[in-house]
Amino acid sequence: MDKTQPHPLFKLATELGPLLVFFIANAKYHLFVATGAFMVAIVAAMIASYVVTKHVPIMALVTGVIVLVFGTLTLVLHDETFIKVKPTIIYGLFAAVLGGGLLFGRSFIAVMFDQMFNLTPKGWRILTLRWALFFAGMAILNEIVWRTQTTDFWVNFKVFGVTPLTMIFAIAQMPLTKRYHLEPVSLEASEAEAGDVRQG
Repeated sequence: MDKTQPHPLFKLATELGPLLVFFIANAKYHLFVATGAFMVAIVAAMIASYVVTKHVPIMALVTGVIVLVFGTLTLVLHDETFIKVKPTIIYGLFAAVLGGGLLFGRSFIAVMFDQMFNLTPKGWRILTLRWALFFAGMAILNEIVWRTQTTDFWVNFKVFGVTPLTMIFAIAQMPLTKRYHLEPVSLEASEAEAGDVRQG
């Protein structure tokens, strides 16, 4: 079933909106209020995505579940460590899934990105490996930042550092996606090829 393609601004709002809510709430109040606001914003973004597109991207769904779990632990135990380690868990999980998939000859990046590209098998493998390494690097970077810097610095890094880094990395993959782009085969071409095989 085809997924409804939302307006790019809507997609941007559902992805960045919760982070901005998190940043503003932390700046005006403190991390625990920001965590609660972030959890509400994440749920609202997933609901909005489903209402508009009848679909919630797998990355958004996994991220949302982990945010709710670690956000709840943060608020119940009143320990900010849980919300700070949450990105490490998410990035580590994505890296493990992508890297583990490659070991078994599978490129799960296609599922993770809802098949945004149509690539050759080699293209998918390279793209998957690159994203697996990127997520692993981001997990390590998050650990370094939250363990060595202040909470406010970590929040600023999460909002204004992680997003640009991810966008820059994604843009840097465009030459790869163009190099290994797989042109879709038309129905007519497929039927003609099948006919040639039968005649041969």
